[in-house]
Order: sequence, then C-alpha cells, then structure tokens
Amino acid sequence: MVRFVLSSIGGVFSWVVTGLVFAALTVGAIFWIYSRDLPSTDQLAQYRPKTISRIYNGNGRLIDEFAEQRRLFVPSQDIPDLVKGAFISAEDKNFYHHPGFDPRGIASAMITAVKTGGRDVRGASTITQQVTKNLLLSSDRKIERKIKELILSSRIENVLSKDRILELYLNEIYLGQNSYGVAAAAQTYFDKTLSELTPGEAAYLAALPKAPAALHPVRNMEKARLRRNYVLRRMFEDGRIDKAMLDKEQASPLKSVQNGDYPPFREQLPPRDYFTDEIRRQLSKSFGREEFFGGGLTIRATVNPDLQALAGKALQRALERYDRGRGVWRGTGAKIAQDKLGDEATWRAALADVPTNKAPRDVVGWHPAVVLGFEGNSARIGIEGIKDDANGHWIPPEDVTWARKLNADGKLGPRAKKAQDLLETGDVVEVRAMTKDSDGSFIRWTLRQVPKVEGAFMAMDVNTGRVLAMQGGFSYQSSVFNRATQAERQPGSNFKPFVYAAALDSGFSPETIVVDAPIEVNTPQGMWRPKNASNRYYGPTPMRTGLEHSRNLMTIRIAQEIGMDTIAAYAEKFGVYDDMREFLANALGAQETTMFRLISAYAMFANGGERVEPTLVDRVQDRYGRTIYRHDTRTCDTCNDPNLPEGRGPHITSHREQIIDPITAYQMISLMQGVVKRGSGKGVNLNVPVAGKTGTTNDAKDVWFTGFTSNIVASCYMGYDNPRSLGKHAYGGTLCVPVFNEFMKEAVKDFGGTNFKVPPGGTWVKFNRYTGERLSDSATGEFVQAEYLRPGQDMSGLGALVVDGGFGMGVNLPLFSQGQSDEGGQTITTSTGKTKVIPKKADFGTLSAGGLY
Repeated sequence: MVRFVLSSIGGVFSWVVTGLVFAALTVGAIFWIYSRDLPSTDQLAQYRPKTISRIYNGNGRLIDEFAEQRRLFVPSQDIPDLVKGAFISAEDKNFYHHPGFDPRGIASAMITAVKTGGRDVRGASTITQQVTKNLLLSSDRKIERKIKELILSSRIENVLSKDRILELYLNEIYLGQNSYGVAAAAQTYFDKTLSELTPGEAAYLAALPKAPAALHPVRNMEKARLRRNYVLRRMFEDGRIDKAMLDKEQASPLKSVQNGDYPPFREQLPPRDYFTDEIRRQLSKSFGREEFFGGGLTIRATVNPDLQALAGKALQRALERYDRGRGVWRGTGAKIAQDKLGDEATWRAALADVPTNKAPRDVVGWHPAVVLGFEGNSARIGIEGIKDDANGHWIPPEDVTWARKLNADGKLGPRAKKAQDLLETGDVVEVRAMTKDSDGSFIRWTLRQVPKVEGAFMAMDVNTGRVLAMQGGFSYQSSVFNRATQAERQPGSNFKPFVYAAALDSGFSPETIVVDAPIEVNTPQGMWRPKNASNRYYGPTPMRTGLEHSRNLMTIRIAQEIGMDTIAAYAEKFGVYDDMREFLANALGAQETTMFRLISAYAMFANGGERVEPTLVDRVQDRYGRTIYRHDTRTCDTCNDPNLPEGRGPHITSHREQIIDPITAYQMISLMQGVVKRGSGKGVNLNVPVAGKTGTTNDAKDVWFTGFTSNIVASCYMGYDNPRSLGKHAYGGTLCVPVFNEFMKEAVKDFGGTNFKVPPGGTWVKFNRYTGERLSDSATGEFVQAEYLRPGQDMSGLGALVVDGGFGMGVNLPLFSQGQSDEGGQTITTSTGKTKVIPKKADFGTLSAGGLY
C-alpha cells in the first residue's frame, strides 16, 4: 500500500515537473519570439522630450512660449522628493526594489480587486513599464504589447538607473490640459514651481496619470478630491507624510487655476503680438517646425518693450483717427441673444465667449461690451472686466453723432443723433473710457471699432539691424497678418533715395541740374505720361530739390540717364528686391516690396553705407544652454581693457560689407535732411538731427514715411488690405509723419541722436540751392546750401551738365522760380484763352506709376 502511494505521488510529481518544464519552455518560447525585433533601449539614453520654446525680451522678461506638448524638462536632482514620493506611492510602491515588473504588485492588485468587487482597481504596471509603453511601444491593449513591455522593462533596468527612469517618467507623463510632465502641470493647475507645491497638490498631480480628463478639478471636483485623498493616504502609509499632514491636506479644498483660485500663468505674459509671432515664423523656417515647437529653445528677442508699446499706440491712434474721420459705423458684427441678457452672470459668460477676432482684447484701454438696452437716447452697456454700479454704464447720444451706420445692403444711414441710430440690443461693441487731460478723471464711455484701414510700423537700430519694435497691424487678435513682413506693397517715392544714390555713384552731384518737364513714354499698354504731384513743371532744377520735393519727372529722367539696370543693381544690393524689373515706372516705386526690406535698406544709409542684416533675435540657446545662433558678429577690441580711460567707449570692429561709398551715404543723408526741413516730410519735428523720405502711390493707395536719426530708423505704412484710394488729402506726410513723430519723440529720450558722422575724403562746397550755381566759400543766406563732395564731383562730369535723360525739355513751360514752393495750385491761360487753375493733386496718367510724394 505504501509502495502504491509513493508510486502514485511519484507519478503525479513527474507529471507536475513535466508540466512545469513544458510551461517554462512555452513561456520561454513566447518570450523568445517576442524578444526579437524589439526597439533598442539605447533610444532612452538619447531621449530628448518635446519641451517648450520660450521667448524673452531685451529686459530678460518672458514674453511668449510655443509648444505642441507643453513640457518643462526638469532633471531628476531638481525634482523635490515630495513630488517623486507622491508618484511612487500612487503608481509603484516597490519602484526602487523590483527588476522592472512587480509580481507582488500584480498579485496585490488582483487580490484588492477581488476583495472590493472591482470597486478599487489599481494598475499593475510599474513606472518602468509605463516609461516603456510611452516611449518605446504603443498604447494598445493587446497581450503581445504586454509581453514586449515586460521584456523591455527588464532590459531598461539593466541599462538605466532608477533615478534616470523616474526622471523620464516624471517629464514624459501626460497630466491633462496639454501639460506633459510634472513641472508644466504644476504651472498649469497651480501656477507654482515644483518646490512650491503642497503635499495635497503633489498628490493631485500624482492622481492624474490614470485619467486626467475624468479628474478635472472643476468639472469632476469631488471625484478629483477623493482620488487626491487616496494618494495622500498611500503617501502616509509609505511614511512620506505624517498623520497631522495627512489630516490637514485631506481636509483642504482642492484649489486650482481652473477654479479661479490662482491666476493662470498665461495671463502673466503679455498678449501674443506681431513680434513674437514673426519670430515663430522665421525660426520655424530656420530651425524647422519640430525643433522650434519641441526643442526647448531659449530665445532672446531684440524687442524693446517700451518702444513696442509706443509703436502700437502711435499706429493705432493714427489708424483710428483716419477711420473715425470717414464717419462710418460698422461695429464688431457680433451679437448676444436676448435670452442671455437678463442675468449678469449669463451675459458676462456670453461676452467672454465672443472671439478675439471680433472683439480684440489686446488694444490698450479697450473693453468688449454688450448693449443691454436703451433709456431715452442713451444705450446701457455691460462691460467685460468692469463691475456694474448702481447707475450702470452708458453710451450717451453725444458719442454717436460722428457716425452713420453701414447697413446690411452696403448703404449708409443718416447721421446718428441717438444711440439707437447705431446700436441694437445684444450688439457686442468695443468701448473706451474718455478722461480729462488735466487730471485723468472719467468723463464717459465712448464707442470704438477696429479700423478698416490697416498699416504697419517698425523701428530698428541702424548699426546692428536689431528690430526694436514692430506693429504689423491695428490689432494682432483681430488680424494676425503681419503687414510689416508679409504685405508686399508699392513703396512709391519711398524708393526714390535708391535712384538718387545710384545717380551719385554714377557721377552726379547733389546740385546736378536735371530737367523737370513733361515726359511721354510709349508702352505696350498705351502712352504713359507721368506727372509731378503738384501737376507743375519746374524746368532745370538741382537734383537736391528734386528729392526734397519728390519730383517724379526728374526721377524718371535720372533713371533713363543712368539706366534702369544700374538702379535695379542698387536696389538688389540694398535688399529692397531680389529681382527688380527694369521698367521706368519702377524708379517711382511701382514694384512691391515689404517694410522689413525697405527699413533695412534705409538703415544702410544711416550707418554710412554698411550692410546690416535685420533681426528679431539676438541669440538662441538650445535646451542645454548652448548658444546655437548669435546675431551680432562684431568684435569688441577694448571691452576687456582695464585701463580704458573714463568717458571713452569701447572700440568695436565691424566686418560688414560696405554697400556704397561712405560719402555717397552721407550725401543721401544730407538730401533726406532737406526732405524733412523743406520738402514733403517737413512735418517731422524732433530735437535731434533727422532725415527721411515720404512715399505716396497713385491714387493714394499706399502712404509711407521712413526716417532716421543717427541711432534709429523707423518706418510707417498705411493702406487698405485690398488696395483702394485713401482719399484726396492722404499723403505720407499727412498720415505717416505724425506716427513717426509720436514714436521718435519718446524714442530719442532713451536712444538720443547726434549729428550724422561725416566720412573722411570729401570737400565742403557751397551752392545756390535754387539754381545749382557754385558760390564762394564766404557766401551766406537762406539760399546757400553746403554740399560735401568727393573728388571729381565738384562741377565736373555730370555735375556741370543739364540732364534730360534723352527726353528733351519741351517749350512754353511754366517754370519754377527762386522762392516759389510746390504748395498751392497755379493759374494758367489755355490755348483757347480761358483761365484755369491746375490743382495741387496730380492727374495720375493712364498707368500705375508708383510714387508721387
């Protein structure tokens, strides 16, 4: 009997052993099959997660950030033990003890699930397994993936340290609200750094990996609070917090940014604007979109925050002033339904949902508002961000009399007399507080609207090409199209300085006599008859006067004389165009270019003819702090000299290319100083030396002014996005010069301005500015003009000739006399004996000719 029992036991044991051997062989075979062609764990050693790229202004303040996955990478040693412990307690208690997978954890999770009837189900995946799944495998729920995950997890434990694995996990894990990693999540939910988190906040973050959307701190607050408390209890059981801390944190409410308990981090940044968006556009092209949005770049922008705000304000004021002068009310086009206007909380929520392209929030002093009703001739409004008081907020009738409503059929209504003539209940409008200039006290709320006319403004350092300010339109939120860099428009007479520079280098002098008389050019499109803006002809005139008063006919003759191929070469060398077409009309600025190109070219005049490369970025560093781009390549020869005399600045050596002769550059500066003293730009009013040139295209579709001091060049442009006339009184000198003045008067307070540097090698000679006659060195008087000439320009070559460009002068012309101006019309007698007045505004001819003024 004993032998039989022993024999039976032996048989069973043999079968068990055999079964175990076969099971082991089967498991081994399965693991061997799935271990082939697995991803290499070496990828983790080189792992570079996508992180936020951040932009800082010239003062070192964070002004914008860009990311596809909002992640701030934090090394393991910089992650507080409290945060590490919270995630280990919540996700993998035995993390520091298992070999990549946790048999005890798997068994414990199964037992817990059975005991609670499935109510408390914990994941059995370790942190190592989650890193494997997130970084090397897919997230599908197939058994094959789980087997591969176990194999790779074991391998990873042999390649990476526990701290490195935890670092990868805490920086990679998705925690909701487009936040990846614990640092970004701490900022998103609590506006805190990791070191500032309380145990309860760390526990909430550790609760999120299971189901971020289901644990939203507002929509699912109670569920989120219970899960946070569960993690806190696990932290207590693991000895990471004491009982007093457990009780305190579990009893605390779940505060969050989403619930309004903390300010959102994004609200602490200035609104995104044209400057940072253009950096995104340019660097995405230079470094690649993936690197820009995920490379964790640190970008130091050239923007000066004070000048940027000033540029925006100056351009917005000018655009709004022009728009209100049209007297047309368009409004925002947005409306809130009547049933949402009764309750304040409801209409405020509805108003907050109005998109920014309809009601922009980035115009300083403007507030979106909704018309709640009418009383008498006034409209009662509710204003976003402004509390209602007992008297309410109102738009009175005196604020609407400037406008006529543009109806749906495109027709204008009568001039408004009461608020109801422009507004309806539920209309979303923009308003601004009107205040007294004397003491800033409130007067009333006034209606505002985004202008239909648009424009751009830029300011740049003439020596470095650093863009100090850039406003690409009235409001970035209403239109992201950047008219400073993306809009191609006719520069008009803003292009003429490049024609004159080419002439000076071709043998002309500033006092070369050029015929100002009618021209006819037979083109395939018909006869082209360019005219001066004054519609007058002035006969033989010094070239200086031609630029000061922006004479089109003189410019055409100069272009014909020296050749459009020469002018095109200069324009391309300055970077105004990549390929300038050699048509005479292009000498008047008929070919489109961008403000970004034009202002850079003007900077080269201002700095003495040296090439500058415009830039919005001083430096770019990668995620490790290594500089991968630096704009300024100049060298400082004496910056480290401890014996540099007091009051003497360091000596900077520039290796830039000399684009034109320095004397030519100085002559162009002198000519453009004449433009602002006596010519089309004489509205410029600064207390430092300044030069510049206006530009007004045919039918005033585009108006410009570009001017500069010894330190800063600035440019203004205005026009409709779909080109049409700005009106008969629109010129660069009337619309853009005021913007330049407003900006530069403040800018020179910080950046100053000196006399323009006179290069060596030239000679001062005096001329009569009206006739071009050479005068004695002792001559004085208003008509005397001192010119700085290089050898060979002093009344030799073309400087002593009368240039007509081969067109001839014609006969019986009303010529310009000494002391006359371009202003006002002229009375003439026609061939029929009648008297006519030629108006100031030109008859523009049959073809687009580019510039007038």
